[in-house]
Amino acid sequence: MNLFIIKCICVYFSGIGFGLIVNLPHRALNVAGITATLSWLVYYVIINTWGGLGAPNFFGGLTIGLVSVVIAHIKKMPSILFDVPGLVPLVPGGQAYNTIKNFALGDYQVAFNYLSEVVWIAGSIALGFIVAELINKIRIKIKYLPFGWGK
Repeated sequence: MNLFIIKCICVYFSGIGFGLIVNLPHRALNVAGITATLSWLVYYVIINTWGGLGAPNFFGGLTIGLVSVVIAHIKKMPSILFDVPGLVPLVPGGQAYNTIKNFALGDYQVAFNYLSEVVWIAGSIALGFIVAELINKIRIKIKYLPFGWGK
């Protein structure tokens, strides 16, 4: 349990740290860390229950997309400010490193295996963002239906 809490704290600080690197406004840093932590928690729960690479990253991306729009509305700031730091824990950096390393070493079979993981993870995260955007568009359409149907 202590290791889990340490991981959550590290993910929170990774979101804040990346926010500092990309020069986020200071009032957005805490929320960026929370967004990163929420997306990683969803990823962590799903990867430990279902396993695999696609579903955890998809739902992590979906969480980032949905949470960032809600927080952006509350904070009256663009949602992209919370999207980018929220992605940091989900980025397949280790697999990308191993892809390049194995290409450089000439071990092409292993490199292509890692490359397929990178593409699968990145595609899952992107699909999660797309679905989150569709959900937000549908929510807005329902909110403004004629005759008060969405109220």
